[in-house]
Amino acid sequence: MQRLAVVAMTTLMIGLTACSNMSAKEQRMLSGGAIGAAGGAVVSGVTGGSMVGGALVGGAVGTGAGYLYHRSQKH
Repeated sequence: MQRLAVVAMTTLMIGLTACSNMSAKEQRMLSGGAIGAAGGAVVSGVTGGSMVGGALVGGAVGTGAGYLYHRSQKH
């Protein structure tokens, strides 16, 4: 069941990254969130934690990192 959730979430994230009418900030935040969610799910799965919880935390951290990266490139 968890494996199916990860595959579904990954497929959804890949589909969302194809949005071409997004600003550079939105693209970086979405990419960061997707990478963070995937990484969080994998790390949680390997360590025996909740993959969903890891994906949520990783996604939030990745989105924030994408925003901060965008801001650092503007200055």
